[in-house]
Amino acid sequence: MEFDPESGTLKCPSCGDSVEIENIEENIKEHRMTREALGTIRAEEKTSHTMVCQGCGAKVEVDATSTAAECPYCGSKYVLSEKQEDALIPDGVIPFRFDRETAGHKFHSWVKGRFWAPGELKNLYQRDRLQGIYLPYWIFDARTETDYRARGGRVHHETYRDSDGKTRTRTYVTWHDVSGHLSYQFDDLLIPASDKLDLGLLDGMDHFNTEELASYSPEYLSGYGAECFCISLDSAHGQAIQEMKNRLTQMADGEVLSRYDQVDGMRIYPVFSGETYKHVLVPVYATAYQYRDKVYHVLINGQTGMIKGEYPKSIFKIALCVLLVILFLLLFFYFF
Repeated sequence: MEFDPESGTLKCPSCGDSVEIENIEENIKEHRMTREALGTIRAEEKTSHTMVCQGCGAKVEVDATSTAAECPYCGSKYVLSEKQEDALIPDGVIPFRFDRETAGHKFHSWVKGRFWAPGELKNLYQRDRLQGIYLPYWIFDARTETDYRARGGRVHHETYRDSDGKTRTRTYVTWHDVSGHLSYQFDDLLIPASDKLDLGLLDGMDHFNTEELASYSPEYLSGYGAECFCISLDSAHGQAIQEMKNRLTQMADGEVLSRYDQVDGMRIYPVFSGETYKHVLVPVYATAYQYRDKVYHVLINGQTGMIKGEYPKSIFKIALCVLLVILFLLLFFYFF
């Protein structure tokens, strides 16, 4: 039986019988941020297998019935690891909301809509190379109390007459010391725990609704894979703190700009408390395709359907467009 995104159940592809997957909300635990909090399980406790890509080294957990498949990161073949490796059981999982066939149609439409892509690229579409994989993420919560200090500027416009008697306008800014306080609760800040994908590719694509988070069950991996996390909790926590500081700076800037025209020299002094974290899996369809000796990646958010990817640009199309623009300009100047 395989996980069926449409019904959210385990479903037999032959007879259509289905089995409900139990969602135990109390199993979705938030762990306090301590050095001792991060634990592992013994390999023999897992019901999945570890598969290691021959090409890029990605480690992916798959259900026990899976065989070798193409790596969604580089297109190489997976091989079943010779030994089981320890892995951290996730606290929760956001299930896929549509199947691979639907994802294939979305990918095909996306490829056809790439105007600058070479024509041959549209023929490289292969639905069976689109892999459904759960990406590992850390989720952080924290309460913050933040004092800030900055300078708020008011813009003034002054008219005057110059030595020739002409009216001129000068603009100047008067600066004022400002301070304030922010109280803010960060909930479900997502930090990727994978280093196999370009963060620029994930940026903007990884908006997941964590309200749909379900308690982890290995049944969700039936027919799908799940990458093992490779970004440590400490490293991800550092990224989360920096992201929180960036957002707090933006909020403080906005508060000053609500009273002044400009802001300068913003300094924040945040205090964090009640920090917790979760280790979760989020759904993504991924593919890696090769075009003229270069590998390109495309990701599809398995919850929202949003697509982000890389694709080659056709030199011929770009050159043709430039020539058409030049021809238009020449004709314009010739007749007008």
